[in-house]
Amino acid sequence: MPRLFTALEIPRNAAMSLSLLRGGLPGVRWIDVENYHITLRFIGDIDGRTADEVVDRLDRIDREEFQINLTGMGSFGSKKPHSLWAGVSPSPEMVALQAEIERICQRLGLPPDPRKFTPHVTLARLRNSRLDDVVHYLSGRGDFRTSPFTVGRFVLMSSKESVGGGPYIVEEAFPLYESRSAGVYADAGLLPEKSLF
Repeated sequence: MPRLFTALEIPRNAAMSLSLLRGGLPGVRWIDVENYHITLRFIGDIDGRTADEVVDRLDRIDREEFQINLTGMGSFGSKKPHSLWAGVSPSPEMVALQAEIERICQRLGLPPDPRKFTPHVTLARLRNSRLDDVVHYLSGRGDFRTSPFTVGRFVLMSSKESVGGGPYIVEEAFPLYESRSAGVYADAGLLPEKSLF
């Protein structure tokens, strides 16, 4: 069984903005643009029956769509950086969705995710990058920001165990419903079009 995780997809415009951040740092393996995502909950290798139960429970989630944008950059691994990331604007709706997914996974007997939820998009894996080079790279890109986009669904994705960084495959998609107030504004012609994934 492939490794599974739940995630939010990154729309094309935001992904293209992220792709412009590539380059200018030695010892880096950049993530392919089509593999950008925001992990909500890593599930891991599970048997087919448990996977079916996860899908069934995720399909029952009933939440409104919401807006986020990508903002700022950083690295994981303070003294020996191992990855670069773009940050995600604070969103109570995203945090609530992630918490519900976490509860579902634990009710199905999966161990709690030991990591604190830190929403981000991984941009690169660092192999032998020097700390000074990473600090210099980030210092010129800290004001990175995309336009807001609407999250209209979350997905269950799979990855191959040996690869890390893709390719990722969308196994199932779970729509979020349009907010009632957004529908009123859209009827009045006051909202921009939704981002297409």
